[in-house]
Amino acid sequence: MTANGMRFTKKNKGAEMKILITGNMGYVGPSVVRQLRESYPEACLVGLDLGLFSTCLMPLDFLPELRLDQQIFADVRQLPEGVLDGVNAIVHLAAISNDPIGNLYEEVTMAINHRASVDLARQAKKAGVASFVFASSCSVYGSAQESDRTEDSELGPLTAYARSKAATEHDLRELAGTGFTVTCPRFATACGMSARLRLDLVLNDFVAGAVASRQISILSDGTPWRPLINVKDMARALDWAVGRSPALGGEFLAVNVGAQNGNYQVKELAQAVARIVPGVRVQINQDAPPDKRSYRVNFDLYRKLAPDHQPLHDLDRSITELKEGLETVNFHDESFRTSLFMRLVQLNQLRDRGLLSPDLKWKQQL
Repeated sequence: MTANGMRFTKKNKGAEMKILITGNMGYVGPSVVRQLRESYPEACLVGLDLGLFSTCLMPLDFLPELRLDQQIFADVRQLPEGVLDGVNAIVHLAAISNDPIGNLYEEVTMAINHRASVDLARQAKKAGVASFVFASSCSVYGSAQESDRTEDSELGPLTAYARSKAATEHDLRELAGTGFTVTCPRFATACGMSARLRLDLVLNDFVAGAVASRQISILSDGTPWRPLINVKDMARALDWAVGRSPALGGEFLAVNVGAQNGNYQVKELAQAVARIVPGVRVQINQDAPPDKRSYRVNFDLYRKLAPDHQPLHDLDRSITELKEGLETVNFHDESFRTSLFMRLVQLNQLRDRGLLSPDLKWKQQL
């Protein structure tokens, strides 16, 4: 139900619907905004982002934020007054987004990913928001090679990022209830082309290496398992979650989101890229210590609950999309792992220039 007592659906696309997307200026956000604009053309779409990665854009004819009705530059740890007024649904993407950053900024990761997320949900419930969608992760399962993880499997998060997601899910379960539907898509590892491209993701890294130097360097021994999902299919899942009725999965739902045929060993991903990008050499680090972050995931529940929002991008399509996107902009940076396409590099540069504080807030002189 909305604050006005109405359940919004795709048939109710009027201007009375307002959706807040936090973290919209990251890797996933542009696809989410585009998907929601297509599904709810008359809705008021509002983005809220700190802007740390606002300049990390692929060459475009227009900014992704032009599809929004309003862009708010703010920190989820310090929400502006009135930001939730009239909001019917929240898609909460804002987070410290990967393990290397989480390792260096563990306290900040917990502050943003966990405490600020739960506080946002509390405020949203009080404000009458009907649907709260929290972008979670399959990384909450940790190391699990013996069987595919289901939603009933024990969680074993190994990193600050994964622990923050698991902790937030736990607290959101307590907040969910009549009139406040909470959905936590546990996403497979993201991949694919985006207006704010990241290359610190396993498949994206491999395609970038293949395009730039015809070489893929696997930093592990290649045996860990990863489930994958294209960023556009993540957007489709979040679209489904926004309008999910509590009759379909309950007032609180944590659900694995990906494709059943989307579980791969890392070396299989490299081999697939080498098959599509000609002349590529794959180099595996046989001396690498074992990577405990290895898990396969079962996606049957998502297939049952959301048959019309299943992933459309298979591995080959995601690779081809990345290859063509990088080639279109004449990507030749063999040192891309030190470029601004790596989120940690961007944060470090901002700090080195004196623009960010140690807790990743913009400094006052701005």
